[in-house]
Amino acid sequence: MKDQIIQLLERKDYLPANVLELLRLLTLPPHRQQELQAMLRQLEQAGQVARIKGNRYIQPREADLIPGRIRMNRAGKGFLQPDDASLKEIAIPENATSTAFHEDRVLVRRDVRSKGLRAAANEASTGTVVRILQRKRTQLVGTMHRGRQFLYVTPDDPRIPHDILVPEPRDVGRPAHIGDKVVVELREWESRHANPEGEIIEVLGAPDEEGVDMLSVLRQYELPLHFPKPVLHEADVIGSTVSARDLAGRLDCRSHPVITIDPDDAKDFDDAICLERVAPEQWRLWVHIADVSHYVKPGTALDTEARKRGNSTYLVDRVIPMLPEALSNELCSLKPNVDRLTKCVEFLVAADGHVLNTKFHAAVIHSQRRFTYGEALAILERPPTADPIEQMLHQAHELAQRIRRLRFKAGSLDLDFPETKIRLDDHGRILRIEKTVNDVSHQLIEECMLLANEAVAARLMGLGKPAVYRVHEVPDERRLQEYRQDVLSHNVPCGNLSHPPEVQKLLHRLGTLPIGQALKIGFLKSLMRARYAVEPLGHYGLAKKKYTHFTSPIRRYADLIVHRAVFDKVAAPSAALKETAEHISVTERNSADAERDSKDLKLFAFLKAQLASGLPQPYAALVTDVRNFGFFVDVPGLAMSGLVPLSTVEDDFYVFDVTRNQLVGRRTRRVIRLGDQLTVQVAKVDSGKKQVDFQLAREGRKEPDDHARRPQGAPQRSPERLTPQSQNRRPPHPQARPQSPPRHFKSATARPQGRGHNSKAQPARPQIPSSHSRSKFGGGRRRR
Repeated sequence: MKDQIIQLLERKDYLPANVLELLRLLTLPPHRQQELQAMLRQLEQAGQVARIKGNRYIQPREADLIPGRIRMNRAGKGFLQPDDASLKEIAIPENATSTAFHEDRVLVRRDVRSKGLRAAANEASTGTVVRILQRKRTQLVGTMHRGRQFLYVTPDDPRIPHDILVPEPRDVGRPAHIGDKVVVELREWESRHANPEGEIIEVLGAPDEEGVDMLSVLRQYELPLHFPKPVLHEADVIGSTVSARDLAGRLDCRSHPVITIDPDDAKDFDDAICLERVAPEQWRLWVHIADVSHYVKPGTALDTEARKRGNSTYLVDRVIPMLPEALSNELCSLKPNVDRLTKCVEFLVAADGHVLNTKFHAAVIHSQRRFTYGEALAILERPPTADPIEQMLHQAHELAQRIRRLRFKAGSLDLDFPETKIRLDDHGRILRIEKTVNDVSHQLIEECMLLANEAVAARLMGLGKPAVYRVHEVPDERRLQEYRQDVLSHNVPCGNLSHPPEVQKLLHRLGTLPIGQALKIGFLKSLMRARYAVEPLGHYGLAKKKYTHFTSPIRRYADLIVHRAVFDKVAAPSAALKETAEHISVTERNSADAERDSKDLKLFAFLKAQLASGLPQPYAALVTDVRNFGFFVDVPGLAMSGLVPLSTVEDDFYVFDVTRNQLVGRRTRRVIRLGDQLTVQVAKVDSGKKQVDFQLAREGRKEPDDHARRPQGAPQRSPERLTPQSQNRRPPHPQARPQSPPRHFKSATARPQGRGHNSKAQPARPQIPSSHSRSKFGGGRRRR
């Protein structure tokens, strides 16, 4: 019936028809009407048909209706990723998002302009949400408040600007107090001009109660704490050791000097490497990946749960694994001194780093040593000893650096920023914050994994088998042009960024300039976000036409699919793979948001404690944007960004020079501009809005000396003058929840106070990305 409906709607002579008319056109008997209606609902939810006026059905494109998934930003604007991969992203203005939430599947009517009116070549495509096809989530976490007449819940997610009206909680297991964190079940929401309604189904506790912060994250992002019993039972039945029966048909690599290099706290060792010289100018490189597909078969409870989770999630205090620990940390993990099954890519590599030949094997290994990145780096920073494994490590490093140079020569972009790792004490408080630099030990493994991912993608494309690819699409030309104009405004030479070599030149140039790091952060804003797709669209950031994910099947379902596609004889259905690719793209973004929020909550508590002590710590900061109300800074030591309001800068009265986009001290002539290095300390923490304001620390307030930078020449026009009142009057923070439209309550006295109720919305400031947030380029090194 599904195919019949699609074929009918594709006919050139088809006119929009309702259910009864479709029943007749399809020559179906009357008793199949309910079956037809059910199929139409299914197709409508999938975005394959659209229901228009008069409950008539049509192909979506015929009415300029585009199905897809909407993503919201904190200013309330939406961006539709169409189901059709050939269509570009569609921007949805804040007043056109209807009742859509972040990650909902929606139907958007695309704005079509008259061909007689010549639009700008790079003008963004826009549209309006006309229907919610499927809610991503029906439960939200927030803080309970009481208005004059009603209870309401403020969502933790700043992308939801509406408070949720709730009745008094009942049968929730514990008493609810004003200010508690709660879980709300949403009811139907018909109009964005009225607040959504819901019901409190769980009380988590006071926000500062131990454990409530992480429990809020788990509930907000629907992360499971436990595996279903059938899943655990299947994992137990598999056992804990590799049996002789498992070795049949495998390449025996147990005598090879195989090693692993992972973070010091890792337990799920996905990958291992081995290198040997086979000729004076040739090397054989083995990249071994845990053979999860041998144990997790399609259709089993293990596979169903792994697909549902999509990936492992690494919160600040725990891991939510994709697979039970009996597999993820034990039988599948490539631990040293035990036999383990792998899928292997064997490379013959020339001494200059070029790949000469590639083979694929099912193998068995016996890892001889487990290194942490710190241990590997220590070995690489000194001459090798007589230990053969240390010598191999040095040889692998040298080869990896040659492969890396070739990759950048081919156009790969260098967008690595230092990442941070938060260490907690036994009470869940921050003990220390460590910087993780992409040093040569990380690069060694990174280059081997990228090589394997590319080789497997080429293999899949050669076989013509349906699979899932990792794609990073070319940036929107309009965004690149806007970024180019920003760069040029700072007197930095910049070519046509639609040509990748010009992007490389710019990034190299920025690496030599004081302002470069700030502008490099800005480049991230112009990039698309990497995702999964069944079409091999290539990877822009890595400059690879053929790319997939193969190297982490313990923690990514995409890699498990790819393992099956390469080595299994039976191919998965294309339609099912497309649905899975979209699903795991969503779960990856969900996990990235959860990981970021878990870090932020700990950092907010850490900074609040500093404020309470009266001894806030100083932090080095980089100015990333300058406005008339203050300047934004990126703080590497905290892995976050924030605003320094001018109202907190006390050493002078600062005037905003619009022409040069800089702040100038009226008395001292001190200049604050993009790229400046300053010292700041925390001034204010707003956990509800998920924002931190900073102020100049004592070191950052000293008078400029004779060498202090001053404005170069007189401005062409007078800088915008700021009155003391205007310096203290601040528009909404770019990371704050935007002001929502007027609430519609049952009575005027019933409106809860706070969050700008019935207040006129002010223009939101731009969101300034932190260099430490997961890059759209690939979601950080772990997600490339």
